[in-house]
Amino acid sequence: MELIIGDKVWSSWSMRPWLVMRRTGAPFVETLVHLREHEATTANIRAAGSPTGLVPVLRDGDLTVWDSLAISEYLADRFPKARLWPADPAARALTRAAAAEMHSGFPNLRRQLSMDLARRAPVDLEPATKAEIARVVELWRLLLGRFSGPYLGGAWSIADAFYTPVATRFRSYQVDLAAFGDDGAAAAYAARLLAEPEFLDWERDALK
Repeated sequence: MELIIGDKVWSSWSMRPWLVMRRTGAPFVETLVHLREHEATTANIRAAGSPTGLVPVLRDGDLTVWDSLAISEYLADRFPKARLWPADPAARALTRAAAAEMHSGFPNLRRQLSMDLARRAPVDLEPATKAEIARVVELWRLLLGRFSGPYLGGAWSIADAFYTPVATRFRSYQVDLAAFGDDGAAAAYAARLLAEPEFLDWERDALK
């Protein structure tokens, strides 16, 4: 299998399925395409094998799967023993809902707090961004409380891969989650995500 990704410093979309791929334990080839090369970026990504001109893309034999959530779902089907979604139906439904909400939502958080693993500086948060941060805190606390942690569905799942880039954003922009309704559970969860060995491997490659 081959996973085509963008720069590890910035590409949150690439990080998510990469973390999922690592959790399967299966060997894969990593193909990195540099982003932010303006007009050349899309052409370079297409040349690497992406039908959309976007990353990430997974190639498994003659099958090409694009989109981070579709790739993650494919890997969950391909490697059932990896247990990439919770076995409990309620936990599985709610972690899927959380991953989908991250996948399609939080546009202001994405725009104002774009992923940058090298950054450590705050910004003046816009009201819409503040509202989305509060929603993330609310969601994390809800699922951590319902399924008793340490991850959103109890055990680690695809949903946790989808929120790992969010945890990096909170660290990069020095967001105090207590100001958004956190009682400490959300901050502890974010720190837990950033201590996972798979993330640390990603970050090490990004910053070397």
